[in-house]
Amino acid sequence: MKQKIYLLGVVTFLIVLTGIMFKLNHWPGAGYLLVIGLVTLVLVFTPVALINSYRDEGTRQNLPLYIVTWITCFVVFTAILFKIMHWPGAGILMTISLPFPYIVFLPVFLIVTGRNKNFSIYNTVFVLMLLVINSVFSGLLALNVTRNRIDDSFNLSRNYTEVETVLNDLPDQMTDNPVVQSINEVLSTVDSYQEIILQHENMSPEQWERNPESLWRPDSKGLAAQALINSGDSPEGTKLLSGLKSLVKNMEITPGYSELAKEAPQLFDIVSPNGKEEDWYSWKFNDNNLAWVLIYLEGLETNLKMIRATLN
Repeated sequence: MKQKIYLLGVVTFLIVLTGIMFKLNHWPGAGYLLVIGLVTLVLVFTPVALINSYRDEGTRQNLPLYIVTWITCFVVFTAILFKIMHWPGAGILMTISLPFPYIVFLPVFLIVTGRNKNFSIYNTVFVLMLLVINSVFSGLLALNVTRNRIDDSFNLSRNYTEVETVLNDLPDQMTDNPVVQSINEVLSTVDSYQEIILQHENMSPEQWERNPESLWRPDSKGLAAQALINSGDSPEGTKLLSGLKSLVKNMEITPGYSELAKEAPQLFDIVSPNGKEEDWYSWKFNDNNLAWVLIYLEGLETNLKMIRATLN
């Protein structure tokens, strides 16, 4: 039995290690490997190993310690998985997992082992060191796992703001042009989406433009979609998507814009990776980090204003 547990532990460790290597190199399949590895670690290897150790002891005296050990592993590794995968609620889970071992596991460990006169103090020191290492790792993970993506989004935000400042100073072009009218309608929708999302995060558009780093939860997913749904927008985001599709259609039927119409879907990013229109809203607003949703809207706004500025 022990040999099988050791083999399971080695296989689980290799899957997690491979997933980490894939994740660091941005190779496809990293997410699947990490999910499989960490789920196997928490739900298969850890309970099997603890049950086997408990049976070998032949006493119920340490049962609370085994139960709390598994619960602690479940909380900590679940939080790590959510953070690495950028799933909604990762920040809350990391906040819970950091103090959890000290508040729940450590007191039970000290009480249970304190009853055993033969228990070595070195084992206690070793456990404390593991807790410290876990806290340091979890803290660094919480700080660094999305740092590059968020920093990139803030840099893009500044670039878009600078470009928009120039475009806003240009005179209006052909306001009776149906393409320009469609662009203005979409711009109005984009502005309202930005305002709704930022208001949900207790920010104004001006604050976002001046200091995007002040966004409270930039790496959280699902917040933008929730803010829009709470405001009355449909779950499918039909207002923005229908406006963009109407703009493309007007380009197709307006003489001189047929070539632009062919590139517009790619330029406006209105085709989801799987090609299904019904998945577009979830892809852009629910599955993306909050910062990147705002960046998409800013980039869309900048592209629309650039197109409008070039129309004669």
